Amino acid sequence: MGAQLWKPTEQRVAKATITEFASYVSKRWGIALHDFNSLHQWSVNNSENFWQAIWDYCDVQASRPATEFVEHKDRMPGARWFADAQLNYTENLLRRKDDGLAIISRGEDKQDRAITYSQLSEQVNRLVRAYRACGIKAGDRIVAYMPNIPETVICMLAAASCGATWSSCSPDFGARGVIDRFGQVSPKILISVDGYTYGGKKFDISEKLSEIVGYLPSLEKILLVPYLDAPTSHDIEGAVNLEKFVDGYSAEPVTHTQLPFNHPLFILFSSGTTGAPKCIVHGAGGTLLQHLKEHRLHVDLKKDQRLFFFTTCGWMMWNWLVSAFASEATIVLYEGSPFEPNEYAFFDYISEYSIDYFGISAKYIDFISKAGIRPKDTHDLSSLKTLMSTGSPLIPESFDYVYEAIKEDICLSSISGGTDLISCFILGNPTLPVWRGEIQCKGLGMDVAVFDDFGVEVSPGTKGELVCRNSFPSMPIEFWNDENDEKYRSAYFEKFPGVWHHGDYVELTEHGGMVVYGRSDSVLNPSGVRIGTAEIYRQAERVDEVIESLVIGQRWDGDTRIVLFVRLRDDLELDENLVSKIKSVIRNNASPRHVPAKIIQVADIPRTKNGKITEVAVRKIVHGEIIDNIEALDNPQALDLYRDLPELQTG
Repeated sequence: MGAQLWKPTEQRVAKATITEFASYVSKRWGIALHDFNSLHQWSVNNSENFWQAIWDYCDVQASRPATEFVEHKDRMPGARWFADAQLNYTENLLRRKDDGLAIISRGEDKQDRAITYSQLSEQVNRLVRAYRACGIKAGDRIVAYMPNIPETVICMLAAASCGATWSSCSPDFGARGVIDRFGQVSPKILISVDGYTYGGKKFDISEKLSEIVGYLPSLEKILLVPYLDAPTSHDIEGAVNLEKFVDGYSAEPVTHTQLPFNHPLFILFSSGTTGAPKCIVHGAGGTLLQHLKEHRLHVDLKKDQRLFFFTTCGWMMWNWLVSAFASEATIVLYEGSPFEPNEYAFFDYISEYSIDYFGISAKYIDFISKAGIRPKDTHDLSSLKTLMSTGSPLIPESFDYVYEAIKEDICLSSISGGTDLISCFILGNPTLPVWRGEIQCKGLGMDVAVFDDFGVEVSPGTKGELVCRNSFPSMPIEFWNDENDEKYRSAYFEKFPGVWHHGDYVELTEHGGMVVYGRSDSVLNPSGVRIGTAEIYRQAERVDEVIESLVIGQRWDGDTRIVLFVRLRDDLELDENLVSKIKSVIRNNASPRHVPAKIIQVADIPRTKNGKITEVAVRKIVHGEIIDNIEALDNPQALDLYRDLPELQTG
């Protein structure tokens, strides 16, 4: 760690929107902002002025501008930003109505599609009228069991135009996982495809859909998008084809329903691996402001530029991606496997459509690195300005790989935040250097710090808990059906009252960046020494034979011992020599304390629907505890590999 891998040119810094914004703030408030650190400090010391500046600089459209910027600013939870303002999320996203490209879409076995802003507005207008005709009004819930395709975007924008609250799951979710989510929010409309394609295979979900419908008695309408045109989908009782649903409705402009700033826009769900998924409710205004800030200032997204983030509709990055319309950009959608027809699929896409910003998971970068591909030798990536990574910590070796094999002149922005805030606490910056293994900076307006277990701020170089000490507009407005905000308070404010405790184990660096070592609830504690799981993953996965790994702490002999599970390359077996090699790499590059007591080969690693490995579920299995919501996993059958392992019964 520590090496500077990239530095922006003076020209790029000068042209960056964040540079212009800093000048705007300096002139408006008569202050001198010399660099990002001074801008960030001003943004947290003067948070009302900062968020007002975002509102004005980004020209937020509102029928009633705010006169009070924040109520109960220091109360967490309880702060209310711009409470007297009225606006509409969709109106802010669709202010552009010309022939500029709004969406580029690709599916594994589908013809590429392009939709202009004028076409998008017309399709949304028709659907708004159809929704209203069947009684949809502000506060009703519309849910979608949909892949990442243009129809999903259109259905969401129309819902938000009416003031309905939107929630979605991807079609690879099992029926019980969907019921556990949608069943809590009593939706009036369910929108679904009949199936999806992944890895060259077609999956008919009609049977799952029928089961889901049976558990949602609140439904008044089922809208079907025939993505596969599966014959069995025509048997869904009461389902109406989406095209037929909007048939006959005018595409002329509609009046978007004006609603309070904190009106519920999205219901997102926690992963649910340790219990029923929590329903996290995000407001329209807070979501809009936070995404405008991140897109324009931290990403440097500009009009007509193309933003591609590989995501499903069950992950908050989908909501984040769609908000890029508010910056008049083009969003790039992809549905299917990232490795279909081969490992170069995404780089073909980037090259063909001159994509500017590319977002992916850290695991994807690790996979293509181990596959040995070098896109910079095979593809024209001249358009690519920034590569974003999230989902899990990006290890330093992956930083090296990006600059060695993908592109030298690129801003590598590892980002971290989550469903909880529908945005980021720490993320990228086009005007700052990239240091190996580090997330570049704290988010503007976010008073991010690192605390020890006693709530005392620690100095750079010391590991601790990621916290945020001030309120911000995209805090959840509530959890659904959460009496007296008990679940909300327990989730973020129990450990440090009045301070947001995010649950990440991190370290602030001397450069003002951040290193994430994993989730706090997965931190290992052998003999009282706290070790982040990412520290072990980084070393174990440097071993060429290891594809991926998962580590837990097992209760043993009155203490905790480290157990490492490894998935190896095809046809390899874990023998004593490989065990010694893995331990040696960990010992020499981390410390003797990091060396696992046990290393065990497994055929699969359990992960959530968003691709995150789930140490908590494995730890529970190993200790014979109950996993409350196994449907939250993408591959729940993998957990069977960890039950009653004889290797875990011995010293």
